[in-house]
Amino acid sequence: MSSLKIGVVGAGLGGLTAALALLKEGFDVEIFEQSENLREAGAGLQIAANGTRVLYELGMGPDIERIGTTPTGKEVRLWNTGKSWKFIDLGDASLAKYGAPYYAVHRADLHNELIRAVRQERPDAIRLGAKCSGLEQDEAGVTIRFADGRTRKTDLLIAADGIHSRIRQTLFGPDKVKFSGFMAWRALVPTANLPASISRTDGAFWIGPGAHIVHYPVRGSQLINFIGIVEREDWTVESWTETGTVEELRQDFAGWHDDVQSLIQNIQTPYKWALIFREPISQWSVGRVTLLGDAAHSTLPFLAQGANMAIEDGMVIARALKEYGGSPAEALLRYQAARIARTTRVVHLSAEQAGRVHNPALADTAVAEAHVEREWEKNRVSDRYDWLYAYNAMTVPL
Repeated sequence: MSSLKIGVVGAGLGGLTAALALLKEGFDVEIFEQSENLREAGAGLQIAANGTRVLYELGMGPDIERIGTTPTGKEVRLWNTGKSWKFIDLGDASLAKYGAPYYAVHRADLHNELIRAVRQERPDAIRLGAKCSGLEQDEAGVTIRFADGRTRKTDLLIAADGIHSRIRQTLFGPDKVKFSGFMAWRALVPTANLPASISRTDGAFWIGPGAHIVHYPVRGSQLINFIGIVEREDWTVESWTETGTVEELRQDFAGWHDDVQSLIQNIQTPYKWALIFREPISQWSVGRVTLLGDAAHSTLPFLAQGANMAIEDGMVIARALKEYGGSPAEALLRYQAARIARTTRVVHLSAEQAGRVHNPALADTAVAEAHVEREWEKNRVSDRYDWLYAYNAMTVPL
């Protein structure tokens, strides 16, 4: 079983997690990354208990403890008054309730630690400058074609090549996408010049009519990760590397609370990207090829679960191949069956969350407070989050 040669296309968080889990099971794994340099776009991300549980199982507990910041909880704040409601406890509470901690990390820091962990298992596992241009498969294996004319034969292939996955389109045809109507701003803000009313220990949702902001501390609370999502129809570029201006960002949040203005005025370079909705697909695997992470189930960021879903995928596919590796196609179908209902639910509930945090009723302060108290009532919060955070990728049936 461990003699299986497994190719992973894409050295992002999901591809690296899958590769690490497979290497630890003794499989022969190579990762093919199109970039010439290993670097991760983006800023902060939240790794909830369902994600950290996997990372600890893979021996990365000390690493995430070193690079991560532990939010004590999350609060909702109103866009104009700044009134706040604590709606979930994290920190020790996450460990007690879900059996694993909750961390906020800089994406690049986690990416670097995963690279290090993979190379510790196999120093030459990652092949750079390997842009996949196509593939063929038969009963014996998969032949990967690269843009420079090279080929590589593997026993099976995991496509972790992201939102714009070429392999997904090769298997299932062109994407059917829809602009969500939302545009997102992203930035990192040094905490040194921010007022004390902006928490260095909690994550915050600022909610308002037609827009919301999420921020939380990373890198030992030296930085605040800022994401501002606004309803706009004039920006449809789906990229994490497009820059905007602070003035444009300020206009999108004109009239919001002074704490929001303080965050914005301390941003040097804001990045903006269009949020595109893709309906979940009902099939990920064809023969000896399967999809993982955003290639399989890209999701809007409203539940902060995109990275967690990819991390879970990586553990479940390694388990499936360990148990059913004698029949690679069956193993991939077992992986798909174990994951597809959960990830589909996450995609739909993430989209549904938009109506909660962008509700037009939030324009009226009196109505807004009633909206918060209803939608972030303790039992409703538990219904939204407990099933997410309590999930155990190491024990879910295959």
